Amino acid sequence: MGTPEFAVPSLRSLVESNSNVVAVITVPDKPSGRGQKQTASPVKIYAEEQGIPVLQPEKLKNPEFLEELKSYKADLQVVVAFRMLPEVVWSMPTYGTFNLHGSLLPQYRGAAPINWAVINGETETGVTTFFIEKEIDTGKIIFRDTEPIHEDDDAGSVYERLMLKGAELVVKTVKAIENGNYPQQDQDEPPVLKSAPKIFRETCEIDWTKPAYEIHNFVRGLSPYPAAWTTLNGLSCKIFKTEVIADEGDAQPGEYKTDNKTYLYFRASDSWLSVKVLQLEGKKRMETGEFLRGTKI
Repeated sequence: MGTPEFAVPSLRSLVESNSNVVAVITVPDKPSGRGQKQTASPVKIYAEEQGIPVLQPEKLKNPEFLEELKSYKADLQVVVAFRMLPEVVWSMPTYGTFNLHGSLLPQYRGAAPINWAVINGETETGVTTFFIEKEIDTGKIIFRDTEPIHEDDDAGSVYERLMLKGAELVVKTVKAIENGNYPQQDQDEPPVLKSAPKIFRETCEIDWTKPAYEIHNFVRGLSPYPAAWTTLNGLSCKIFKTEVIADEGDAQPGEYKTDNKTYLYFRASDSWLSVKVLQLEGKKRMETGEFLRGTKI
């Protein structure tokens, strides 16, 4: 069960490891693009290439869907970047249902674990497989695998690595369950539990009263999608890459300065941030120098 690009390597790895994938469940096709053409999810596209039956229920409690799902007699269900399952679905297989999560649980439970780990300046994250239970992201941990977050990483680069690392962990988990030799560890909650709630547009607005490094991490954690933003020339402006620079005189948080040729600096609470890559509303994403050659501010 999965939908986006993140889930495809896991499915591919299961197929290539000769696991018997009897069916794939994904979201219904959705209209997208200028022509609003019906578009299949990346998971559906791969599954159909492999000749695997695809189920696309509107509602996971639909009796017809449940009967069809039951008819496949799956021993195990694997979830990667799908949606919340009702108990009647996750409890159906003999060995239950496990999920791949993009963090080291119990930290960063929620919809956007990769983004929030980078936003919070973490130097390490990882992937976790765990059995699904009633409370979201709280089930017994099967395996975890760590991944460093480097200073020059953004959410996109961490996403790419965890996507592949997660696929390896999914196959390891399936094989361990198949062999009947796998751990089930309770999630012991630490004193400080960090969450990863869903990100909305208002979440992404930059607060220039915060310290420069905090804003820098905020930009990294939202790049390339959905992207941090501020207002410039009265228009919304997405910022994808920044660099903290030495203090060059005092100013109020949110004030900016530029030579309209090579640089654009914004003032944070304690120092300046140099904007390296941005996208003004109605224009394409570009490096600052290229942007300033076509737009005066």
